[in-house]
Amino acid sequence: MIAFELVLLLFLIVCAVTACLAKNLFSTVTIFMSYSSIMCILWLLLRSPDLAITEAAVGAGVTSILFFITLKNVKQLKEEDEEENDDK
Repeated sequence: MIAFELVLLLFLIVCAVTACLAKNLFSTVTIFMSYSSIMCILWLLLRSPDLAITEAAVGAGVTSILFFITLKNVKQLKEEDEEENDDK
């Protein structure tokens, strides 16, 4: 059991560092989802199911969806700006 917890902690650290160093925003959001999912499992192992549910719902769920919607809207704005620049 301790080995499993150590592996999860290692993955958590790797996700945190990778999310900070990633160049692609889509990859960063995906890594953030992984980070939240691992954190959810760790909260369950620490016998705190209320925090685990909250982490799964807010961290991996709602926040990730909002990030993906934002990325979609930013891409649309960027495409509109490029179209306006092409027209000039």
